[in-house]
Amino acid sequence: MRVLITGATGLIGSEIVKQCHEKGIDVNYLTTCRSKIENKDNYQGFYWHPGKAEIDTNCIKDVDAIIHLVGASISSRWTKEHKQAILNSRLETTALLHDTVKNNSNNIIQIISASAIGYYPSSLTKYYSEDEKEVNTSFLGQVVEAWEHVVDTFSTLNITVSKVRIGIVFSKKGGAFPELSKPIKYGVGAAIGTGKQWMSWIHLEDLAAVFTHILEHKLEGVYNGVSPNPSTNKTIIKAIAKKINMPLILPNIPKFAMKLALGEMHIILFESQRVSSKKIEDSGFSFRYNNLDAALEDLV
Repeated sequence: MRVLITGATGLIGSEIVKQCHEKGIDVNYLTTCRSKIENKDNYQGFYWHPGKAEIDTNCIKDVDAIIHLVGASISSRWTKEHKQAILNSRLETTALLHDTVKNNSNNIIQIISASAIGYYPSSLTKYYSEDEKEVNTSFLGQVVEAWEHVVDTFSTLNITVSKVRIGIVFSKKGGAFPELSKPIKYGVGAAIGTGKQWMSWIHLEDLAAVFTHILEHKLEGVYNGVSPNPSTNKTIIKAIAKKINMPLILPNIPKFAMKLALGEMHIILFESQRVSSKKIEDSGFSFRYNNLDAALEDLV
């Protein structure tokens, strides 16, 4: 099997490449930097420039499936320009992939696209499954809805469409965990807001394994990329502090302070989405890090 991966050098993409190679799956990847193009038997790079609709169409040769991860970071300050980049980077890349597959001979049977749990409305009480029809009215909710809609166009090419709504990714290498743990290590850690907001987290290794599981079993539709045991912000902060043996002495960080520091982006820290992993588990997937303690034991 050979897959084409966009965003292959990012946090999630790198782990998926690693797990693909462990399973004997060859990888093609797209990059906007010609100097980063490698050519090995099981790892081949191809140039693209989505903003100019440029792509090396050889990238889809002998490819069975696409794993689509690329998109501008939501963790940079949300200026008007960056908000547009967040949206455009997802829609333009997906449209370019669609046109490339549509207009060139290929054997692609599936696309597995990243999405986000930001699709679901913020709630302290609801427990969301993939069947939820109500979409978050926030900026991120609108981005995810538009992104998923464009990905769905691959079904018109008789390609199986799969989407992974990714939760908060825990990894030593990046993502949310270093940002949560850093203030605690320096003795200035605290819960955010009320601390009651749900954080549907997932260990990076499990998230990559969700993608390869969907690939190998040719699963169709939406799957939540979250662990079986979501936790509140307060619970996670306390658990990290306990694991690294640091006290939490400061009061909770108020919302207005985070708004001053981060601008509109602060809502990421206050959104509450308690999300179910039952669907992916029912397909036969087993989590390696299914509870917070197991994940932190590996990360700390």
